[in-house]
Amino acid sequence: MKSFFKMLIASVLGVLIVLILFIAIMVASLSPSSAPIANNSILKISLRKPLEDRAGIPSISLSGMTIESNTGLNTLLYAIEQAKYDSRVNGVYLDLSSVAAGIASLEEIREALQAFKRESGKYVVAYSEYYSQKAYYLATVADKVYLNPMGSLDFSGLSTEAVMFKGLLDKLGIDMQIIRHGKFKSAVEPFTLDKMSDENRTQIKEYLTSIWNAIARAVAEARDISLADLNLMADALEPVLAEDVLAKNFVDKLLYEDEVIAELRKYSNAGNIKFIEADEYYTPGEPGKGDKIALIYASGEIMSGEGDSDIMSKSVAAVINKARGDSSVRAVVLRVNSPGGSALASEAVARELELVKKHKPLVISMGNVAASGGYWIAVPGAKIFAHRTTLTGSIGVFGMIPNIGKAAKDKLGITFDVVTTNKHSDFPSITRSLQPAETNYLQKHIENVYSKFVNKVAQARNLTPAQVDSLAQGRVWSGEDALKTGLIDDLGGIKTAVEAAAQMAGISEYTVLELPKELGTLEALIRAFEMKMSKAQNDALAEAMKPYEYLAKSLKNYGIMAKLPFALNENF
Repeated sequence: MKSFFKMLIASVLGVLIVLILFIAIMVASLSPSSAPIANNSILKISLRKPLEDRAGIPSISLSGMTIESNTGLNTLLYAIEQAKYDSRVNGVYLDLSSVAAGIASLEEIREALQAFKRESGKYVVAYSEYYSQKAYYLATVADKVYLNPMGSLDFSGLSTEAVMFKGLLDKLGIDMQIIRHGKFKSAVEPFTLDKMSDENRTQIKEYLTSIWNAIARAVAEARDISLADLNLMADALEPVLAEDVLAKNFVDKLLYEDEVIAELRKYSNAGNIKFIEADEYYTPGEPGKGDKIALIYASGEIMSGEGDSDIMSKSVAAVINKARGDSSVRAVVLRVNSPGGSALASEAVARELELVKKHKPLVISMGNVAASGGYWIAVPGAKIFAHRTTLTGSIGVFGMIPNIGKAAKDKLGITFDVVTTNKHSDFPSITRSLQPAETNYLQKHIENVYSKFVNKVAQARNLTPAQVDSLAQGRVWSGEDALKTGLIDDLGGIKTAVEAAAQMAGISEYTVLELPKELGTLEALIRAFEMKMSKAQNDALAEAMKPYEYLAKSLKNYGIMAKLPFALNENF
């Protein structure tokens, strides 16, 4: 009994301590913001935290009693735009020692910084202790590129590695039963092959080459190095040391960070400079009563149901429906960043977008990836914009049903018995093999969904079904190649898409209404607190667990899917 009361008291004290911490964090977050922006400020852009299209739920540090907000691509772009015309901001400092962002997002930031320099006449300076290829691609937009004297540069080209599970499934005795349409629909290959198919290898080689060429061309132009020389250096793993990087004109100087700051003082012609982060600098205002462009974010896997994570069909459809019914919303831009998911859920979202298109202009902006189901929901757009490095297309459909019956019996001694009223009453079942009639049944569904997908694309893109089929079969395209094939209309980012929507709506004065509506401060803190308390694994383990999480998700999410492969480890 004594031990029981000790445990009870300890639990109560624990809860009280957590509540006190939570209240302290909340009070800190609601306290007045810091002093106004000072003169001789420099907008500092660092991308150490994963960059999403839109800032998500903040994270809480219980040990430091602090709240860390995630910087969204939207906030970053708005901050760069605002800094153009702010006399208090002298320039931009890119701190690129670590970059956690997709290549298409970096392309969008790079284009925004090019416009910043061109339209404001202000400087951009980049520094890193070590440049990854992604970091260096962004750095080359700068007027000056600096590297730590002990640093290095990764410049070896792009690669991707597929994680194959067939051997594991064979050892476990699990039979993954696959039904698909599309010879390039490689999402199923990890479960059926121990290496890539020739078709999959071909498409990956082509889109990687397209993305690499886009990166290399930008670097060649910025650093006045020929494209041929860049590829020769990549093949030879050159340059190696910091001195080599400097000698081959990849950077302008080898400096320590304190020396870079001294250089920034010279650029600013000021003894004191102040760095300000994008999320501290830009403060969004509430849209006024005038005309609006609704900018709807759709990021993550497409699934049926409701929720505020990923693209939940009912929730996203409700947001689209509300924008359609709002008379002050003159046009809609859908920002898609999705590898796809459920075909049924994709169609539910697409249907709402088709209804929008009947009443007001609808423009699509593609992020890092808008493929398979992600392309499905993009199809209704009157105009579709993507980046050169966006992954898109993947017009194909597949279904997967695992059979764990043999594995359960041989490995665990578990068997299954079933009573049915009809021949196929237990279909679909994960404890037995598919019967021929059931395979035919699923194949008919797959062919029907694929046919509808192709016809939707053909009608929307002014192509014949045969032309779409030749581009489809599950094939993935880079944004640059998708433009050539007619799957998209033009290259550009969010700003370009919004401007196009305004032009189509015939308006010049408008505000951008970002949707879904963001959580209030208190609600966001509660959600962040819940996420913090329920987190069961550390970040280092999470990366190693990705292949196994993909396998577990695939074993659970069987059915008809329009989805890009998840098990690709890309060296960008």
